[in-house]
Amino acid sequence: MDPEELLNENSNEEKKPESPLVSLENDLKLYSDSIKEVAVEIMVEGLSRYPIFVAHQHEVKLGEVILDREELNTEWTVQASTLEEFIEKGIIKPVLKERFIKSYKNPNEYMCMFVIVPEGANFVYYPYQHE
Repeated sequence: MDPEELLNENSNEEKKPESPLVSLENDLKLYSDSIKEVAVEIMVEGLSRYPIFVAHQHEVKLGEVILDREELNTEWTVQASTLEEFIEKGIIKPVLKERFIKSYKNPNEYMCMFVIVPEGANFVYYPYQHE
């Protein structure tokens, strides 16, 4: 990396406030076992092969609350959903279903998080914590 790139990279870092994703990562470390348990349950019960967890700090009408930030005194609430519900609600267009499935990571290794922040929402795959 040349000095100019380094300078630009550093100046960008200083301007950014701490990302809300830092607090999300802290919560996901705490929630990891519980989320994995729910993911396995969704798959074993045949509800879906593609569990999706919705992380947010507001109110969201998608899936079911499994970890409530107010009850747990954390920053993020997590709700359990599925690919099927995302298609049904129009979040994932049916024509993009196959692309989503191809990019979906192993649900025994990664939680598929749909992270909602004021700027928008995005899918993030976060590895389960291994003890």
